[in-house]
Amino acid sequence: MSIIQGDGFIADIIRSPKRKTAAIKIQKGKVFVMVPQRLSIAVIESLVAKKNRWIKEKLAAQNEIIAIKPKVFVSGEAFSYLGRNHPLNIESGLYPAIKLHQGELVVSVRDKTADNAQAIKQLLINWYKQQAECELRDKTERFSRIIGVKPSSVTVKSFKSRWGSCSVTGGIQYNWKIIIAPDPVVNYVVIHELCHILQHNHSPAFWKAVEKHCHDYRDCGAWLKINGARLEI
Repeated sequence: MSIIQGDGFIADIIRSPKRKTAAIKIQKGKVFVMVPQRLSIAVIESLVAKKNRWIKEKLAAQNEIIAIKPKVFVSGEAFSYLGRNHPLNIESGLYPAIKLHQGELVVSVRDKTADNAQAIKQLLINWYKQQAECELRDKTERFSRIIGVKPSSVTVKSFKSRWGSCSVTGGIQYNWKIIIAPDPVVNYVVIHELCHILQHNHSPAFWKAVEKHCHDYRDCGAWLKINGARLEI
């Protein structure tokens, strides 16, 4: 195995007589270029140079994942909503409840001295899902009028690896976790999915439609690639 120097990273070259095409893999913060046995270094360097931006985005995203610290559900811990951080304030109450009040996420539990981590986490998840239903439906209705489309349905659910989808019949689905992201990024996801009603692909015509209604769509997409793993409760 040999290596080549990329723009800010080192790539390991893995040659195989069975491989017919070249491929790049990012794993645990390392770059691997898997190529046919006799592919020249010049061709490999050209391939890595062309994929430079993609490689750096993937490396940044993996580094962010490694750096993420798990949340602790105690007073003072910050939780993001539409990109703004709100500290958790745990109080004693007659029954479990949660509300956003004066910039704080106020959580009521029956005994604040007990270990309420799981109960508080579930209260937060339920709250975020409720907010996502309202915000994403409102944004979809507003941008639908602007773009000139009408989705057949709007659903908010959990996805493992996507922020939204649009069916061939115009049904829009959103990942509720997107509501944790900054408001412009949420708008981008909504616009992205609505534009699929016009163009059910990722053709130049599709991206032109997205850009018309979201001028900074590239920045928003890049933000999601780098920070998407942080959108967790």
